[in-house]
Amino acid sequence: MPEFEYRKSSYSDDAAECVEIATNIPTTIAIRDSKHPTGPSLQITPITWTAFRVALVTPPDDFRRD
Repeated sequence: MPEFEYRKSSYSDDAAECVEIATNIPTTIAIRDSKHPTGPSLQITPITWTAFRVALVTPPDDFRRD
């Protein structure tokens, strides 16, 4: 099984708390705490990752259900 290749956010700096993501395996997005690189990681599907990213930029009113 290939290893995840993590990268930090471009918004991060050396002193900031940040998450790292790995997208090098097509079926899995891996997310981990940059302060604990040997700790656990959250592994989700690309569809879930896309939904999460869309939710971050979608105004809350667009999620209302009538």
